[in-house]
Amino acid sequence: MLPRLIFVLLVALNIAVAAWLLFGGGGHFIGDVADEGVPRLKLVAETQPATTAVPASAAEPLPVSPMASAPIPASSAASPSAVPGKPTMVATASTTARPPIGQQTPAPAVLRPSPIEPPQRRTFRCVALGPFASDVDSRAARSALGGLVIRSRTRQETASVSHGWRVFLPPMDSREKANDMARRLQAKNVKDYFVVPAGPEPNSIALGVFNAQENARKRRDEVVALGFPARMAERVETTPSYWLDVVVGDDAKVNWQARARAPKIQARPTGCFQ
Repeated sequence: MLPRLIFVLLVALNIAVAAWLLFGGGGHFIGDVADEGVPRLKLVAETQPATTAVPASAAEPLPVSPMASAPIPASSAASPSAVPGKPTMVATASTTARPPIGQQTPAPAVLRPSPIEPPQRRTFRCVALGPFASDVDSRAARSALGGLVIRSRTRQETASVSHGWRVFLPPMDSREKANDMARRLQAKNVKDYFVVPAGPEPNSIALGVFNAQENARKRRDEVVALGFPARMAERVETTPSYWLDVVVGDDAKVNWQARARAPKIQARPTGCFQ
């Protein structure tokens, strides 16, 4: 009888304890087991902020190091050497992707600058254009050339121009002697003569002006054969001439007469200038 009563009491006690654990306040925190003034330990997962869930369709697989998937030992969460009141340093595994063992990481490509070629040295040449009849013509040609030339200048020269040949008798001491010589020429049937009254050679007798030197020589010989001291000389006049000096690139190919709008000018090399 007594054993049966004890068995029934134990069963009822077990049922009561189970009901209390299942429906009673067994899940409530009764109290803090730590001493007062000692901070509570927190897990690493509790200190990290919650991440936003990414849809499976938008998530891309990320390379994970084998070391990152290894669980953290419990001893690293709370070290026995932790000092109360100070945060505990927790070592975490690096999540940087590393190449597999045995595979070399390719070296980054080195961009080398292309060699800079030195600029080619440009050469120049100087040309003299002319002669022009006046300074106005040379300046008009200078404007017509425009930006084709690098530098230019106008200059004036004195040129001796031949205007043929003349045959004459030298000047006499007086006008009477010159007239007497003229009468002698007339007596020898010499025509086309003229007594020069004034000028550089006054009292001389002109016997003709010829463009060709051979014609002048023939006239002189005829008069000399008659016994007169005839002479011949070139008629030279000094006139100003105008030139245009230009500096252009050595590779420039220019029709100077057409470009300067002066078909009678010449183009000849000349010394360069600054």
